[in-house]
Amino acid sequence: MSLLAAEIGGFSYHGDDAPALRDVELTLRPGTLTAVLGGSGSGKTTLGKILAGWLRAGAAGSLRGSLALGGERLEFSGGDGDPRIDPAAWSGRVGYVPQDAATMLSTVRHTVAEELAFGLENRGVPRPEMLRRVALTAERTGLGGLLDRNPEWLSGGELRRLAVACAVIGEPEVLILDEPLASLDPAGAQGIVRLVGDLRASGTAVVVLGQAADGLARSAAHWLVLADGTAVAAGKPWDIPEQVLRDAGVLAGDAAGGVRHPAPVDPAAAPVLELRDVGFGYARVGTGPARSRRLMSRPRLWRERADDADILPLLRGLDLAVVPGEIVAVTGPNGAGKSTLLRLANGLLQPRQGDVRVLGDPIAGVPAGLVADTVGLLFQQPRDQLFERTVLREVRFGLRRLTGPDGDPTARAMDALTAVGLAGSAAAHPAELPSSRQRLLALATVLTRRPALLALDEPTVGLDRHGLARLHAAVADAAGRGAGVLLVTHDAAYARAAAHRVLELDGGRLRETWRRPAP
Repeated sequence: MSLLAAEIGGFSYHGDDAPALRDVELTLRPGTLTAVLGGSGSGKTTLGKILAGWLRAGAAGSLRGSLALGGERLEFSGGDGDPRIDPAAWSGRVGYVPQDAATMLSTVRHTVAEELAFGLENRGVPRPEMLRRVALTAERTGLGGLLDRNPEWLSGGELRRLAVACAVIGEPEVLILDEPLASLDPAGAQGIVRLVGDLRASGTAVVVLGQAADGLARSAAHWLVLADGTAVAAGKPWDIPEQVLRDAGVLAGDAAGGVRHPAPVDPAAAPVLELRDVGFGYARVGTGPARSRRLMSRPRLWRERADDADILPLLRGLDLAVVPGEIVAVTGPNGAGKSTLLRLANGLLQPRQGDVRVLGDPIAGVPAGLVADTVGLLFQQPRDQLFERTVLREVRFGLRRLTGPDGDPTARAMDALTAVGLAGSAAAHPAELPSSRQRLLALATVLTRRPALLALDEPTVGLDRHGLARLHAAVADAAGRGAGVLLVTHDAAYARAAAHRVLELDGGRLRETWRRPAP
């Protein structure tokens, strides 16, 4: 018996001549785990959204084929007379977590508990049952200690776990997860793996979409490999040749295997970045929704006592120096303050204890826009820094003050786009790019200014094999010209392959866990 089956002869977005998907078939049965793998632009996210009812024929594009959910089969010919999917009814049976976890959330709820209850409220679930499900789902997803936290102030990994929890709490028959382990620390990733196992045991069909043949994908009984919008392989994981995966852009083995080790640096050189005795904290979450809204509506900096009941000290007496050409990787659990550390480095946040210096000068009181001339920050969510109408305009924007011998802004922008493999997309709208290419575009906007320091927040997330190779080359080239690189990552293999040293941030402090041996 199948829960959900799709036969897609072709799907084209409105305004696109070429189909985003063609000749793809997939059948999902109770208690199974299926992995849909492919590189950037392969069509896996499009397939996931069609299965979940997020992309509906007629509204989003033209579909030829069929979808069967339970005993109901819908036939599509790509015409005006095609059936319409009822999104409310469909979402009650098929849960979906997109690549960008934030788009899963309502944005109108002020605590994690309220966000979890939001979908149940809309379906009229009785309050006692609602409270039971909220408590159970929070426990299963590791959110028990965050129920009073405002979702706006969750870390990237915590936000992803919340998105998964919002999909699971409705008890769907089918659950589709797009890049479910992205931005998660090891404990969070293990929690998702356990959750998938529990769901399968209860009869839920689970689909994972991704660009890596990771441990979760390898536990699937069936793989579907996509490239250029069509299936290039399907079957049991051990029956699919690794070369097929590599050609499709899938990370089939050690994701860091192609990284070239960084060149030695002079540890006595004047640092490009210094953090001296830095302390920082946000408002502590209260014990109820009203207090949580009041405290978390705006961040408060920790400058009084470390045990202040209203302040959650995040960083405590933190020291760090990055010298020219040095690549420093920072790891640590979700919520430890890694993204906050990068925002302190580029002036988006100001410490009330200690000192942040760039190229020897303190940046306290310096507008963040001026600090950005020397510190280039790649956000964890690339959509947060993309706003122009074309890819080329996006990269050129940071060069609008460029004068003198540095060359033509357009030529320099095209050089940055070439470095990340997006020269052929210069006329495209940034919003139309796949998530992984949006990340590379955001990287290009940073690279083109040639800053003294690159601050990269989870730069490997969502990148396929080809994108990861371009990231490696770009980071190595920037370090080779003398830029310092401070990157946050949960990918331990990449950190050790790419960096001179690895630091762990936990409990508000940094400690060195690995250093590259001297050549």
